[in-house]
Amino acid sequence: MKSLFLACAFVLLSGCASSQAQPRLPFDTWYAGVIAPDNMEVWVESVDVIDRRGLAYERVGGGVPSYASVVTGWPSHPAGTAGKGLRGIDLPEIIFVRWQSLVEPQTYNVRINVPEWVREEMLKPQAPYCRGEKRVVEGMYRRVITIGVAPGGIAKAWVGGPCLQSIEIGRFEAAISKVGPYGGKSNGEHRPLSDKAKAYIEQHGVPYGSW
Repeated sequence: MKSLFLACAFVLLSGCASSQAQPRLPFDTWYAGVIAPDNMEVWVESVDVIDRRGLAYERVGGGVPSYASVVTGWPSHPAGTAGKGLRGIDLPEIIFVRWQSLVEPQTYNVRINVPEWVREEMLKPQAPYCRGEKRVVEGMYRRVITIGVAPGGIAKAWVGGPCLQSIEIGRFEAAISKVGPYGGKSNGEHRPLSDKAKAYIEQHGVPYGSW
């Protein structure tokens, strides 16, 4: 997280982006959401963003993620998951996620450098066929960044949106947090695993290597 604060200080010595003009985007809001494999429970401590202006935003997301319908691998269309709308934040340059993997348990930090082609893709207007509306819908955008997190510190990211096929951004390996859960304020204690997830893991194990 040191780089997050350095980036913010470099751009605005007096503080982060609160007084900056709104970014010029073809939509009001883009979204960042976190998913995890079914029964591989996690707790997202924070999602932090540095946008393409170099402005830093802390804790724009966190808590319980969405859970995929699969345990091994990832769903074919992970976009459109629950996530927080990031109004007033420009397109992402870097996304940091810190999460507790409850099945191990372990706390991880991952840094996702967002390539320029992703931002370009987010700005392209699309006209997909939406099955729910049974028609072509004009003016749709891939404005959802979905980040999957899994045991072993594996993360994967996609850009997509409703009615649009997700495009993989990349696969990333997180670092184990040196301070542990809750920024070192819980004496190493993680959130408890649910009885349902515990029973599943006792019977089937954790499919490391499948993500």
